[in-house]
Amino acid sequence: MSLADALAYVERLDILGMRFGLERMEHILAELGDPHLAQPPIHVVGTNGKSSTTRLVAALLAAEGLATAAYLSPHVVGWTERVMIRGEAVGDDAFADAIDRVRASVERLGYRDEDAVTQFEVLTAAAFVAVAAAGVDVLVVEAGLGGRYDATNVLGGGVVSILTNVAREHTELLGETVREIAGEKLAIAPDGSDCLIVGRLDADAAPAVAGIMAERHLSGWRVGVEIQGTDTSDGYLVRVAGADYPGLVLGASGRFQRDNLVVAIAGAQRFLGRPLDLAHVRQVASTARFPGRLEMFPGSPRIAIDGAHNPAGMRALADSLGDVFPDARPVAVVSVLGDKDVRAMLETLVPQCRALVVSRSSHRRAADPDLVADVGRALGATCEVVGDPHAALTRACVIAGADGGVIVCGSLYLLSDLRAGLVETRAHG
Repeated sequence: MSLADALAYVERLDILGMRFGLERMEHILAELGDPHLAQPPIHVVGTNGKSSTTRLVAALLAAEGLATAAYLSPHVVGWTERVMIRGEAVGDDAFADAIDRVRASVERLGYRDEDAVTQFEVLTAAAFVAVAAAGVDVLVVEAGLGGRYDATNVLGGGVVSILTNVAREHTELLGETVREIAGEKLAIAPDGSDCLIVGRLDADAAPAVAGIMAERHLSGWRVGVEIQGTDTSDGYLVRVAGADYPGLVLGASGRFQRDNLVVAIAGAQRFLGRPLDLAHVRQVASTARFPGRLEMFPGSPRIAIDGAHNPAGMRALADSLGDVFPDARPVAVVSVLGDKDVRAMLETLVPQCRALVVSRSSHRRAADPDLVADVGRALGATCEVVGDPHAALTRACVIAGADGGVIVCGSLYLLSDLRAGLVETRAHG
């Protein structure tokens, strides 16, 4: 199977399918020889920050001499970006071969119609196949949606389970309350596990997570208790269960990356069972760059792209916009998926931006830009609708002017539509 054939097969599949559950994944993986058991895993769940945390954990362990792999979703650069082996996207041939093996397994098992496999199940199984073939020491896995019934939950929680944060999202699938959503995410951790890493939680999520941990006898390291992150005159200081990592300087833009770094250091330390080498941590922190995570493109005007795609993500982005655009409020290019809380997202974004140019990403579930613009106008924003993402970016640049700034956000799929052109035409900042 060629890469083009593999991608054509993947893109034909339903993203979520007709039902959730792990039975199909378990049967497919068993038929493939259980490739997910080939190396010890670290499992990352949470509302935001999963991809950056997953990449950071893998990089930190690689700096300690381990051969690492990471499974990410969704992608920004391209489909193969979802499977990172030794710091690089899996090769086209290896990716296509893994997809072909999974496709053959699905056909042998006869899954079809209302019980057809989903796109995410196929990609997850293919990632396990490709990683097993690569022979790595550890696999860091980002969950797709929730945790309990996510296709990645065949891992059984992994050696270490990481919860980056919790906020209301996908309420039609995960529950209406923060406590219900936290329960779905923490379901990846086995009852009684003492290897849970918990990131920064807001006032609603903290008691919910604490209650679930008590009920299920879960323990580990929590930001604000066993884990601390503090700004100092010499840089960022991280303290994890008695180990100090002073003088850290983050190469990635965005204040929210500090929270991701803290959790990643804790996860890597917990996996190794010892403190990390300070020089290694400093090197990873200073060189970390993540596609689509407040990624900067210099020029006139300056452009940043960020994967904020829910209200909590927008709040984290808004907190950092003043740092990356200190001289003027940027113009925002926005597209969102139809299942998102558009009003809650724009309530945070609108006050930080000079104007909005609303577009529609190439994703099949992208919301009608006219409806999104109506919400923006109701919140007091100056809005224009430009359906084509590339034309929308061009229009935003005109509005911003040579000395202004543009932020592209609202959907990782919008970023995927635009990033390749930015990489081609502009050097990174």
